[in-house]
Amino acid sequence: MCGIVGYVGKRECTDILIKALHRLEYRGYDSAGIAVFEGDKLKTVKAKGKINDGLVEKLKFEKKLTATAGISHTRWATHGEPSDINSHPIGNGRVSIVHNGIIENYRELKAFLISKGYGFESETDTETVAKLLDYYYDGDPIEAIAKAMQDIRGAYALGIIFREHKNKIFAVRCESPLIVGKGNGENFIASDITAVLEYTKDYYLLEHNEIAILDENGITFESFHGEEIQKELKTADWDISAAERGGYNHFMLKEIHEQPDAIRNTISPRVKDGLPDFSECGLTTEKLRSYKNIYIVGCGSAMHAGLVGKTLIEKLARIPVVVDIASEFRYRDPLVTADDLVVIISQSGETADTLAALKLARSIGADTFAIVNVVGSSIAREASMVMYTNAGPEISVCSTKAYAVQVAFMYLFAFQIAYANGKLSEEKCKELTAELLEIPNYVHQCIDNESAYQLVASKIMNASSLLYIGRGLDYALSMEGSLKLKEISYIHSEAYASGELKHGTISLITEDTPVIALATQSELFEKTLSNVKEVKSRGAKVVMICCEDTNIDDASVDYKIGLPRISELLMPLVTVVPLQMVAYYTAVLRGCDVDMPRNLAKSVTVE
Repeated sequence: MCGIVGYVGKRECTDILIKALHRLEYRGYDSAGIAVFEGDKLKTVKAKGKINDGLVEKLKFEKKLTATAGISHTRWATHGEPSDINSHPIGNGRVSIVHNGIIENYRELKAFLISKGYGFESETDTETVAKLLDYYYDGDPIEAIAKAMQDIRGAYALGIIFREHKNKIFAVRCESPLIVGKGNGENFIASDITAVLEYTKDYYLLEHNEIAILDENGITFESFHGEEIQKELKTADWDISAAERGGYNHFMLKEIHEQPDAIRNTISPRVKDGLPDFSECGLTTEKLRSYKNIYIVGCGSAMHAGLVGKTLIEKLARIPVVVDIASEFRYRDPLVTADDLVVIISQSGETADTLAALKLARSIGADTFAIVNVVGSSIAREASMVMYTNAGPEISVCSTKAYAVQVAFMYLFAFQIAYANGKLSEEKCKELTAELLEIPNYVHQCIDNESAYQLVASKIMNASSLLYIGRGLDYALSMEGSLKLKEISYIHSEAYASGELKHGTISLITEDTPVIALATQSELFEKTLSNVKEVKSRGAKVVMICCEDTNIDDASVDYKIGLPRISELLMPLVTVVPLQMVAYYTAVLRGCDVDMPRNLAKSVTVE
């Protein structure tokens, strides 16, 4: 979840490292630091807090660093509280490292190193790696790294510098993401290509048990046995502007506005002759007919997208679907067989629990189908089949356009599998697909209704707790809406199926408790309205999100957010917009850091 950047070249590197770190700050912002070659020493500067609040301020009191090579880190704390001493880089003057991941056996390694005379200053698991590298180092960095990595259990991406090997960076990874960027007379390591897009679009994917060696003259790769490895150079198709705010106050708002294009870019290339076309990944009609059950696995918003997918697939294709939180999937001994399909959803393609779930499914013999956004990510490489969502980089920790395209993909997938199994006629499948292709226009229309969202936000901003309720697809959406609000505004909120209110939850309703009710499904509308009246009669302040032409008496709700009238099956794709926008404006009014909410990070690469 932390962010790593390394630079080696001809230019002074401090500003380059800081600028690149800013592009990775969404991965963690508990502390930040740099370590560079300065003279015949390794110079380290690090501080608690966000990059500008801590590290940049501290650098103002340091002598100007003239180094042309170094490593840097922005931290999401796991082992040890956020503090200067627990910040990265961590080392002992002879070796310095930055680390993303968790070392599972750090306690036994620490005990071993203490027995060898090493002392420890921080509370981090990372310090054991730095000391272990020093223990094994006798002048050969490759040998030291290979020996140390054989002792370590866990997930890691490491940037390593040795004082005696000036202006060289070594990198290694296991599970946690790390790319190696190739520039013109300068080279990089980074947790994410977005960090270095300003300098290069060319990069290598570092695999497990490989060591990258970088200097200003080039990049080489070696195995742990010292054998040279040849690797394919890849080129990112993202532009640097995609990773900048572009005039918006926050990345979240920018990414909400990008949703129409993101949905269009995801869906349009996968439609051929009016029908869904998944041939690019090998998910053929024959395969789709063969699966007995479908499992959808994800975390957070990705899991919520899976819940929408479950409703759609079961409704249209009549095939049983199980949706699992990835962290639970592995440990409940799932009833997956070789006759099933496991769909893996992840924006980053690096989510640790989701990746582990994928590996478990593959070990059982099931087909795995990954829906990810980041090309070449770990999940994309591990899955039997993969399709990319084409959303472009999503920088805000709070997911918006990534969720929207995942849901859009679920629709296309449901249409395809229903058609393949003869549950949808060609005519009906084409009709639904055509309607899906029009969705970006309606999403754009919803985004423009900002005054309604701002009004609702102003009415709920001082609440200490609120409820989201809905039925069917609306219930699946209410879970995403609740997550959006709580993670960026810090207001406690919960989502409940409307019919469950009387089974305990209605006891939470007191005078002026906000309740956001989703009611976009006509066959469930009357029942949802009855639930609304129940909470209203107990003093709740009700916000109803429904189609704009829905007739509701003024006594039933306090505020109404209207949506365009489209096919009810497709309503989640427009309903999510007001949920995102209300959460956004509520957080803004409360003075919260929208793009970097407390205690969170964008890419969860540890369990």
